[in-house]
Amino acid sequence: MNIDTADIKAIEAIVATAERTQRAKDAEGFLALFHPDALWTTAHGKVLIGFDAIAEFTRTVLPAANWDGDVTYEAIHIEFLRPDVAAVKIRQIYHATEGDSEGSPLYVMTKQADGTWLLHAGQNTEVRV
Repeated sequence: MNIDTADIKAIEAIVATAERTQRAKDAEGFLALFHPDALWTTAHGKVLIGFDAIAEFTRTVLPAANWDGDVTYEAIHIEFLRPDVAAVKIRQIYHATEGDSEGSPLYVMTKQADGTWLLHAGQNTEVRV
């Protein structure tokens, strides 16, 4: 399968936007990354089906999050399942004075007719050592 480097850069830009919006605790900016039919599972196992459920949860939880806003996201692996579907493994680290915590999200992203990529399914997992 031929992969367009522009698609890789677009996916990396979505991950960078996820990081930026999480740092800013910007629920609306984060929600703009989701497909209307998205499915999301939080790091603690809460299943959210559809944009409305994801939005309700995000608008409640993100602005009140108890970290100081210092978080980093890195796309550590991008696997194209089809030219318009990618599985993206993320390394997510929340930096806090009492110590860092890590998440390991998996995003399934879909390329839209206009060429943009959106989060279509996601599973976040808390990393415990």
